[in-house]
Amino acid sequence: MTKARQALLARLTGSLPVHGSIVGVATDERTVVITYGDGPSPDGTPGVLDALAEAGATATFFVLVGRARKYPELLERIVAGGHELALHGDDHVRLTDFSEEVAYRRTRAAKQELEQLSGQPIEWFRPPYGAQSIETWQAVKRAGLQTVLWTATAWDVKDVGEHERVAHAVRHCHQGSILLAHDGFAGPADGVDDGPEPEVDRGALAAELLSGFAREGLVGRSLGEALREGKAVRRARFTE
Repeated sequence: MTKARQALLARLTGSLPVHGSIVGVATDERTVVITYGDGPSPDGTPGVLDALAEAGATATFFVLVGRARKYPELLERIVAGGHELALHGDDHVRLTDFSEEVAYRRTRAAKQELEQLSGQPIEWFRPPYGAQSIETWQAVKRAGLQTVLWTATAWDVKDVGEHERVAHAVRHCHQGSILLAHDGFAGPADGVDDGPEPEVDRGALAAELLSGFAREGLVGRSLGEALREGKAVRRARFTE
């Protein structure tokens, strides 16, 4: 890392209330922020939406614009269910594969298209794989978005049993945590090849996760809803 990059990172890290990514919510409410990514998908999104409705929960969906073009009816279902739309990218290629200027142009264009497709303002961005450099973080900010990472995952891209997924998520989440889950699985059509999709009923998993949180006295909420009563917790997290 060059001295200039070290100085910039030190400045960002020293200004956490302004800089960095949202990694949680400081709140007095017994909520956990539920987020989904890599959709929309006709195989996963409807079941997830049904589970959220049954539990009276809301979530933030970080969507891929390439999929949103293909499944606009699922965008409508997400919004109609009282959930929040956010951007995950035009595709699932790591933003760190691009220069700052290209990352900015790609992200700005994807934000604009998602807003046109959904009729909703888009505020949040989650970088594919959570990969971001100082440069791509700045590009995303220039595009008018705030980056959002996570506290714990649902292990739903791993080939493990449902009980393990639920136990892992519930064990690592607490009041104000952000859970990373998936209503889709990115593949070659999304610009990447991460191998075969694990066998998981995403709707059933969503129901079990929400039940597990309920046993801990936690209610699932979208990020925007959680921030109405709380304050964003930020950390400067960068991938070199």
